[in-house]
Amino acid sequence: MSTIGERKADHLALCATDEVAFRDKTTLLEQVRLVHDALPDLDARALDTSVTILGKRLRAPLVIAAMTGGTEEAARINRELASIAEERGYGFGLGSQRAMHVRAESKGTYAVRDVAPTTLVLGNLGVVQAALMSTAEIEALARGVGADALCVHLNPAMELVQPGGDRDFRGGLDTLARLVRELPLPVIVKETGCGLSRKVGERIAKVGVRHVDVSGAGGTSWVAVETKRAEAQGDHAARALGAALWDWGIPTAASVAVLAPMGFETVIATGGVGSGLDVARALALGATAGGIARPVLKALTAGGRAAATAFLEGVEAELRAVMLLTGSRDVAALRSASRILGSELRLWIEQS
Repeated sequence: MSTIGERKADHLALCATDEVAFRDKTTLLEQVRLVHDALPDLDARALDTSVTILGKRLRAPLVIAAMTGGTEEAARINRELASIAEERGYGFGLGSQRAMHVRAESKGTYAVRDVAPTTLVLGNLGVVQAALMSTAEIEALARGVGADALCVHLNPAMELVQPGGDRDFRGGLDTLARLVRELPLPVIVKETGCGLSRKVGERIAKVGVRHVDVSGAGGTSWVAVETKRAEAQGDHAARALGAALWDWGIPTAASVAVLAPMGFETVIATGGVGSGLDVARALALGATAGGIARPVLKALTAGGRAAATAFLEGVEAELRAVMLLTGSRDVAALRSASRILGSELRLWIEQS
């Protein structure tokens, strides 16, 4: 069985490629058609893209979403991307801090505060691990990286395929209720590429969760990531299960559309979000911000900081263009912009 560090290294290598994308399922963001305004009466240079999330003001509604931690390469990537987030006024999410809990010496691979002193930084821990830890231990983990909030991730599909992964998912809702009640930091409930359903939204809202990251289907399939790892390890049973579940999950657009009307303070749309148009579509469905992960990692891997920055500049340029072309002077206006939804997305909204 591989170590946590080896697993994290595998994850990074795979996510820097297109080998672990969903095969047939899309985010359904392409089924959000925004209505053109030929007479916007706006100055493109004066559009307001800023948002306030968890008490921090972002210059644009963007989060460089959770990816990694626990290895030397992860440390380099975290610091580079966090410093870009600081420079550009985005939020930044750390990868799972399980490695940091298990191996205290890996704490430095999550250390980004010195390069991102004012950035909205999101810590990260799996709900299964959180269930086995005291609230004080979890707080220490989050405080140890200077996190402004803690993402508690739900990833049963990924774990079922992962060789040696978790199999007991009992107590998750009780754990979330405890953390909302006892942790002196905001709790963000997030998936890992399979989306959050309406029923899950209702259950977590009842225990006081006010912030979510849908992490829907259509971008990186973490089932695919673990399937590739199982294949490399010769685990034929896990590979077969992963092949069957490769496209499992709720499309990102559908997850945002069903959760946004439920009154959550924060709805972050991650999962296959790869352009400014995607971000705009997610906002028009009611998201607070868009989160981008694998496309930023791919740009960084291919061309370094300059390429990652250029990619994000393009995302912002697209977002601003869509705001002008929908007559949206600010993000709040874009969230109420006229839109036409495709048939499959409407089915997910009506029947899921």
